[in-house]
Amino acid sequence: MNTPRKSIKVKKKSIDARSPRQATYIDALEDKDMIFGIGPAGTGKTYLAVAKAVALYETKMVERMVFCRPAVEAGEKLGFLPGDMQDKIDPYLSPIYDALYDFLGKEIAEKLLENGDIEIAPLAFMRGRTLSDACVILDEAQNTTSAQMKMFLSRMGDRTKMIITGDPDQTDLPMGQISGLSEAITILKDMEDVAFTEFTIDDVVRHHLVAKILRAYDKQKSKSS
Repeated sequence: MNTPRKSIKVKKKSIDARSPRQATYIDALEDKDMIFGIGPAGTGKTYLAVAKAVALYETKMVERMVFCRPAVEAGEKLGFLPGDMQDKIDPYLSPIYDALYDFLGKEIAEKLLENGDIEIAPLAFMRGRTLSDACVILDEAQNTTSAQMKMFLSRMGDRTKMIITGDPDQTDLPMGQISGLSEAITILKDMEDVAFTEFTIDDVVRHHLVAKILRAYDKQKSKSS
């Protein structure tokens, strides 16, 4: 099966779809205002989401880019970590920085961070805000609680595109706690204005060994369940 010719264009490069599902995802990123990219690591869901945010910013379709991620490992309580807020959350957002540097260059990305056109904040800091004229990306959404996901989705303002990425099978939440991502998929799956692209191991676009490793783990998980 041939991959449809789909791409996201930023000033520095054109990012082409590398699988049929990536092409579907790119279509959703273009057509919908709320998009869920769901599936295993290495499928390009976060990379393409950042590409879309940069493309929208460069064409002045949005005024800023907002990136957030639930800091589950720190329980959203970042005060005990050294440094300022940026220092505290940077380790959680390295994939976002990598993609921004790839699409914009490090110098421009850091300038946009300084002037506020790029905002990076922990999910807890979204509470009480309305996000307008922005492309907002929530990464690692499987680690949100039900309340956090509801709070995040309700931040959506005028002329805003929201992209939610995560893998429901890789939650770091405490045993027995419902993932906000899994719950949102169930609640919103039939909503016409919300797009869902579900990636599988077949869509992994990293080194060919990654897909094999993931399949081996899935096979072991099936044996033990």
